[in-house]
Amino acid sequence: MKISNKKRLELLSPRAGKLRVVMDTDAYNEIDDQFAIAQMMLSSERLSIEAIYAAPFHNYRSKSPRDGMEQSYDEILRLLDLLKIDSEGFVYRGLGEYVGPKKKYKDAPAVDNLILRARAGSPENPLYVIAIAAISNIVSAILKAPDIIDRIVVVWLGGHSLNWPHTSEFNLKQDIGGAQTLLDSGAAVVLVPCMGVTSHLHSSVPEIERYVEPQGEIGAFLAKRFKKYSDNHKGWSKEIWDMAAVAWVLSEDWAPSHIISSPILTEKATWSFDHSRHLIRYVYQIDRDAIMQDFFEKLEVFSKQYT
Repeated sequence: MKISNKKRLELLSPRAGKLRVVMDTDAYNEIDDQFAIAQMMLSSERLSIEAIYAAPFHNYRSKSPRDGMEQSYDEILRLLDLLKIDSEGFVYRGLGEYVGPKKKYKDAPAVDNLILRARAGSPENPLYVIAIAAISNIVSAILKAPDIIDRIVVVWLGGHSLNWPHTSEFNLKQDIGGAQTLLDSGAAVVLVPCMGVTSHLHSSVPEIERYVEPQGEIGAFLAKRFKKYSDNHKGWSKEIWDMAAVAWVLSEDWAPSHIISSPILTEKATWSFDHSRHLIRYVYQIDRDAIMQDFFEKLEVFSKQYT
């Protein structure tokens, strides 16, 4: 299915009011997904959150992409328990492998649930897909059900900034075939780059200890995850990249963006350009302080409700 640039621009235009949202996350891969999930779940005044999907990943924290997905599934459940949220019928397992160079969809509960929820919407009331992992689950849904393309907005944290020497970023390089499919699909995509953009969204141990750790069980959990990421905290700060994708959905002022032609992703994980291609939205800056202040305030309010 193809949509016009006019329709795509309508989908990519920031919207007032409450937005329908799902999240796709490799929650056990690092420490930033947990912060992003918490900020999203604490933002019910802006977001109507319908589901969370566990995405595959493979690094030193997993034995395989499937194991990474399963560990992410378990991590999502841990987080929701700490946030006092019932996970029944809300969290879905995703793929145990990547879409890959064949660019053929693969089945998983998350894929079918995303299709179901996208079809329940409309071009006037699209489903916002906050994707903070390899894009395999999302692309499988698009390949399996092309008719959803005019009913979703994919906000993907993937790759590096367009002027970076390469774009061999973890989310992107795990499934280059999947990423190529997304960027070639004509879907309404909000691309949130890592190095050069969300690399400015970071925090430090003193800040986390002051504003996160005291906030009940969830604060202690997030602080523990953050501090364990490095053994040397002297002069150290850590990017919390994934919060940027949530931030754009919460307020476009926190993640300024503009419209560009969809970049071409090469097999060598570099960007190439053809300005005749369809349009996407590209985040070029992050208001780090506004994002963190919003998160700290919501976490504090939540903590007071349960102490």
